[in-house]
Formats: sequence, C-alpha cells, structure tokens
Amino acid sequence: MTKRTKQKYYVVWKGVEPGIYDSWTDCQLRIKGYDGALYKSFHSKKEAEDAFSGSPFDYIGKDLKIKHHPDKDNPPPYITESLAVDAACSGNPGNMEYRGVYVETGQQVFHVGPMAQGTNNIGEFLALVHGLALFGKNGCTMPIYSDSRNAILWVQQKKCKTKLERTAVNAPIFNLIERAEKWLRENSYTTKILKWETAEWGEIPADFGRK
Repeated sequence: MTKRTKQKYYVVWKGVEPGIYDSWTDCQLRIKGYDGALYKSFHSKKEAEDAFSGSPFDYIGKDLKIKHHPDKDNPPPYITESLAVDAACSGNPGNMEYRGVYVETGQQVFHVGPMAQGTNNIGEFLALVHGLALFGKNGCTMPIYSDSRNAILWVQQKKCKTKLERTAVNAPIFNLIERAEKWLRENSYTTKILKWETAEWGEIPADFGRK
C-alpha cells in the first residue's frame, strides 16, 4: 500500500504571481528566477490563508533554530533563522551594491545597487540599517549577521564614518547614508546584530562571490 503524502499549501508573498498554491510545482513556477522571492509551506489551508494576509517575516522569522557545526571543537553555531547582509564594490571607490539574504533558505530578501562611486564599508553599513528598518516595520525578531566590524560599530555610533568625498556622481549614495543615519537617530530597535565568523563558518550567505 502506498503511503499517502500529507497535503501542504505554499504561500508566495513575493513572486511572479503571489498567492496560495497546493503543490510545490505550482509554487516553483511563481518563484523560479524571481529576484527576492518570499515563500513558505504550511500544513493547512487556514494557516496558509492567515499567513498570506500578514507579513512574510512574521512566519519566516518564527521559531529560532540552530544549525550545528560538524566540528565540535569550533565556536558556537550560528542561528539559521536569521538575516545575513553583505556588500560588494568593484573598485574603491567603485560600483557598490548590497543585499540581505535569509540564512536558512538562501532567499534574497532585498538588493540595492549597483550605485556609482561607493565603497564596501558604506554598503555594509547601509545593508545593516536597511535590515533593521525592514524588521522594525514588519515586527520581525530574527537577528542580523554582518561580517563587517566597521559597519556594526558605525551602526552602534549611528554614524557612517566614511572618508569618501561626496560628488555629483555618488550623491545618491550619500542621500541613502543621510536617510540611514536619520533612521538610527529617530528609531530604537531590539534586533540583535551579530558578527559573522567567516574563519569558522565560511563566507557569509549574503556574499556576492566575487573575491
């Protein structure tokens, strides 16, 4: 006798066609190739309907889980239900971009750029503030990982301490910096900002892979 698979329902909050689907194949058709797709499976239609009417981060960030490192002698494992942020820059200054990635699934949550005449440190700072603001808006409780000590310090100090000079070309980047600093001054947050230990865990999941 063939064992019957339990029915699952798939919510696509962000994709080619957001909605609720009753097969993984239908879900894949709505998310494949879509930059920053947000989706999750549920065990009942009612759960899926409730989730679809709310914020994806109320469900993606639920029930923290730990991914155990295979080597017991290494430092504590990282939290998989978290957001990882990173930046990339072609040149210094150069074309700068940043993004946030959901660690457990590798889904891209946001991406900004490329923007001309930026630096990697600026991108790391903006990525962290972007994540904090997004979580503040959606009430998400996941921690955020960054592999940049400078960016973490700048966020704590509520100031992007770049030595880059403002020009007509990179003015859009400095506009983002001003908005980020203003957000930090005017908002409080409880989101934990954690250092990603690259030496122990490998490249941060949001890495652009251009090293």
